[in-house]
Amino acid sequence: FRAIYLGVLFNIMVMATVSLAMIKIGAVMLQWSAVKTLLIVSTITVIYSAIGGLRGILLTDFFQFILAMVGSVGGAYILLQLPQVGGLSNLLSHPNVISRIDLFPDFSNTDALWTLLIMPLAVQWWSVWYPGAEPGGGGYIAQRMLSAKSEKDAIGATLFFNAAHYALRPWPWIIVGLASLVVFPDIASLRTAFPGVDPAIIQHDFAYPAMLSFLPSGFLGLVVAGLIAAYMSTISTHLNWGSSYVVNDFYRRFVKTDAGETHYVSVGRITNVLLMVVTCIFALLLSNALQAFNILLQIGAGTGLIFILRWFWWRINAWSEISAMLASLVVSIVLQSVLGMDTNDAHGFAMVMLITVGISTVTWLTVTFLTAPETDETLIKFYRKTRPGGSMWKPIAAKAPDVKADTGLGRDLLDWLAGIIMIYAALFGFGKFLLGETLIGLGLLLVAVFRLLIHASNFWIPFAETVN
Repeated sequence: FRAIYLGVLFNIMVMATVSLAMIKIGAVMLQWSAVKTLLIVSTITVIYSAIGGLRGILLTDFFQFILAMVGSVGGAYILLQLPQVGGLSNLLSHPNVISRIDLFPDFSNTDALWTLLIMPLAVQWWSVWYPGAEPGGGGYIAQRMLSAKSEKDAIGATLFFNAAHYALRPWPWIIVGLASLVVFPDIASLRTAFPGVDPAIIQHDFAYPAMLSFLPSGFLGLVVAGLIAAYMSTISTHLNWGSSYVVNDFYRRFVKTDAGETHYVSVGRITNVLLMVVTCIFALLLSNALQAFNILLQIGAGTGLIFILRWFWWRINAWSEISAMLASLVVSIVLQSVLGMDTNDAHGFAMVMLITVGISTVTWLTVTFLTAPETDETLIKFYRKTRPGGSMWKPIAAKAPDVKADTGLGRDLLDWLAGIIMIYAALFGFGKFLLGETLIGLGLLLVAVFRLLIHASNFWIPFAETVN
């Protein structure tokens, strides 16, 4: 169930969102229609994803990341020099920008307060499943960790990914986004500047590719190549991840159980193609990224908590997870399609989120206590492999007295907190440094380094002791 739910349903939604971005880039940069853009980029991506497999994706991701970062950083620098923008200092003092660079939203703007501060901090981070930031882990991040040659390499690579993804990569995009508020202050100005593009797809997320049209020809080619590389990297990852779910967790177990590896590889390649075809169809139905993002958040609301607690509470079973996923899907569809609650409105979005989380949580807790737990054999095997800490595993720990928990729950929480402080200090440190507040920026970057050292000592010392 989870293989189809995540590997197909959610996976197609995510790929469609990314494909929508590619449609808008193709419209601005190359004057291509949506169908032509999707046909070309998806065909290329499917071919090398199917032929190369995970190794091919990892190798191409390495070079694509470098290309994309060079293009985005260089593009941000060049666009800051536009006469309309006038450099970083003029940009930051522009009336359209001043209110957008505050850490906290305007408290009088209740829409921004709910969607940007209250919901993410109070509910969203622990309750909502979203690919790449799944509460409790999973998805393609776990796939990459499992492809590493050792536990040490997996943790180091994941730490680097989080720093690069959250602390480094956003700032070139943010700077270009701020500059777009000066050059294209509203959607009407975007539609006036690009009369040949379908007005339906010119929404707020059209501003970034619109800004790139000001780049000089030579560098524009590099930036477009970087954006296409970013698209191919994301799509190839999702195709490989989705087909592995479908083949290994569904087809191989329930449809054809006795075939050779060549057969399953072929089925995986066919699955890649089918996933891409459905993704392209769905992408053509979307108009803006926020629309798809809200759909993902609403459907995944209520599942996050169980994906966290399954590591800390032995009583959670397969039916707990299935009921949570089904409940969140059904409740969100009923609230939006049957009752007509509007998630484009900030208060409507918050209400749908809270109701879905509440009903889903009550549902899976009820199902958990009404169904039998996993067998002792399964639970003990899981306990021996993962060595979870905390008191909620004590009944199983008592049945495996020879296994010592890897760390205590308190130590895990400290590691978690150190990781959060490190990433956010690095994110805001780079930002403050770029936005001219050098002293504060350096201070935050020093905090990030300090937390990194604490995080490293909490892992490397026990790891070294274990190896010895």
